[in-house]
Order: sequence, then C-alpha cells, then structure tokens
Amino acid sequence: MDKSAIRKQYRDLRKTIPFEMQVGFSENISNRVIEFLNSNPAIRHVHLFLSITKLNEVNTFPLLEKLQGLGYIIYTSYLNPETKELDTLEITHNKDFEPGYFGIPIPKESKKVDSHQIQLVFVPLLAYDIKGNRIGYGKAYYDMFLTKLHHETIKVGLSFFPPEKEIPSEPHDIRLDICITPEEIYHFSHF
Repeated sequence: MDKSAIRKQYRDLRKTIPFEMQVGFSENISNRVIEFLNSNPAIRHVHLFLSITKLNEVNTFPLLEKLQGLGYIIYTSYLNPETKELDTLEITHNKDFEPGYFGIPIPKESKKVDSHQIQLVFVPLLAYDIKGNRIGYGKAYYDMFLTKLHHETIKVGLSFFPPEKEIPSEPHDIRLDICITPEEIYHFSHF
C-alpha cells in the first residue's frame, strides 16, 4: 500500500473512534508519557505538538497541563508563513491558544526560541511501523524540523493504534525512537 492510501486509511480509522473513547485513549497515552518521563528524569525540555481536534488526533492538551504542573520546559512549533518551516516557541506557562495555519493551535503569548535545548519531541503521525517509520500528513514539515535538532533528541510518536508491519519510507524520512499508544510503549532504537 502506498503512503496516500495509508493516510486515507488512518484518517478514516480515527473517525470511527467515538469521542468518549478518544478522550480515554488520550488520557491513557498521557499517563504512559508521564511514566516514561519519570523513568528518564534527565529529560526536562520537551517539544509537544498541539493536537488539531478536527483531525481526531491524540489530544495533547491534558498532557500539556500535566507537563506544566510538573515543571517541564515545554516547546511547540508553528508554521512560519515566510520560510514555510516550523519555528520553535517556548510555551511553558501558556494556557491560551488560537488556530494558526492548517488549524494548528498556537499560543496567544509565546517566545520564539532556538530548538537546541529540546531533548524529546512528540511527533504527530497518522501511521507507523515496527521499525519506527512514520507517515505524517505529507507536507514533510516535521521531517525538516527534526533534521535541525540535536541527533540525540528522542523522537516520540503518539498513536491510538499499534504499528503496521511495514510502511513505505523515503531517504528524507526521520524514524521515531518510540511510539506511545493507550496500551503500550514501543521502542525502536536505544538512546
């Protein structure tokens, strides 16, 4: 199956999950993230994608609140309309958001920063496989962003679904190190 067919399949699959189940799954994922971070106390600088409700993504806002409450330094990205690249924003204390490009929530108040301090980045995805290959939305914004991070930055997907056996990958694709689902934490490499 090619990437566009997999994208469609997973967009459709997400729509089949009732809202109440999405809430529960997102909460389970959030709890697993906190377990993972508790077992890796050196990680303090975390980049979090902010979920787009209409795309039925894993809801990351409860996770944002938990991370804020635990004192993590939190970053997100927004699409810079001039460069067509993702810029990094620190959002540690931010609670108010508005829709930006493609409906991606962006903080109303934030500080643009360099991304060199990010130790772990949560990456949006539609599907992934047992090797950590992922399929995003097809614009490659996150692949470009990930190439600019320190090579030791841990790349973590969040998904409602288990991995596929294999999905197509291209040379520019950046693999995940980990993917967290409601039931399990999948490790694809050592860090």
